[in-house]
Amino acid sequence: MTMMGCCVPSRDTSDRFSDRCSTLFPCLSDPVRRSTLCLRLALVMLHLIFVGFIFIFDQDFRQRSKDQPLYTSIYLLLVVVTLVQYFFTSGSSPGYVVDAMREFAKTEASLRASEVSKNRLGENLLGNNPMNWTKMVMDMYPPAPPGQPATSARTYTCTYCHVVQPPRAKHCHDCDRCVLQFDHHCVWLGTCIGQGNHCRFWWYILEETALCIWTGILYIEYLQASFDKAWLVDVIMIILLSILSIALIFLLLLLLFHSYLVVTNQTTYELVRRRRIPYMRNIPERVYPFSKGACRNLYNFCFARTSVHALEPLPSAHELEQMSVPYTCLDVISCRCCC
Repeated sequence: MTMMGCCVPSRDTSDRFSDRCSTLFPCLSDPVRRSTLCLRLALVMLHLIFVGFIFIFDQDFRQRSKDQPLYTSIYLLLVVVTLVQYFFTSGSSPGYVVDAMREFAKTEASLRASEVSKNRLGENLLGNNPMNWTKMVMDMYPPAPPGQPATSARTYTCTYCHVVQPPRAKHCHDCDRCVLQFDHHCVWLGTCIGQGNHCRFWWYILEETALCIWTGILYIEYLQASFDKAWLVDVIMIILLSILSIALIFLLLLLLFHSYLVVTNQTTYELVRRRRIPYMRNIPERVYPFSKGACRNLYNFCFARTSVHALEPLPSAHELEQMSVPYTCLDVISCRCCC
């Protein structure tokens, strides 16, 4: 009884402390958000550790910072920009189907209101133009070939969100939402990569790769200059350099892979699970149905996005047939692959 009586206050105190922390920091009450927060803190700490070792133990680098302050300023600016880009990307929306439906509903309501104000027979206009989300999405899918049953809205309806998915959309089980132009769910960022933040994700990988290369060069210069001085520091530097090399290989491969996806206007999900996507099963492997040429794909990816909820229809059978024609020397000269 005495032991139980002693344990009860401590348990009540811990419960009160956890409740107070949950009140002050709501993100700590959700296990998913708590794990995401821990990952973000761990990534920031890794950056501080790798950069801090250079400033603490590399005397030549500190002397260079005094002689060439611009060199160090640019390096620190790259560190700050990389971390800012990380948080900017992790906090951005990938573009959800539900948000696209809301935007479509607002646009449709404003158009109908303008039609009503311009025409006295507004009720007839509303009745004769039953535009809705389902009809618009189904118009983006080509009709079924002759001899096959016509596709219905149920075929493209998400079984979790119960919304009609436009082409390239997929339900993410981690976010529990349907994402437009779904690429993958990034654990390190704690969010999905989709139409709304794929460009930011690519820039973050590029900045992180450049930072890893620059930091690795600084580590190698330190080891070459002071390999026979403090062996314990050298061992720590070698371990950190090994970790940095592994991270750099992974980042380089990831950067090249996503650059290929951008040039061909594909997503990771479409490339890996091509045969599991119903409307892409009958498309040949070497045909990229959403590609508009390398140059135009790059332009659309970087500059032409007017909304994170822009939708891409599937090409018709005639367009797919034209895409499947192999390139000739004349096509290469005329830059058919680029335009």
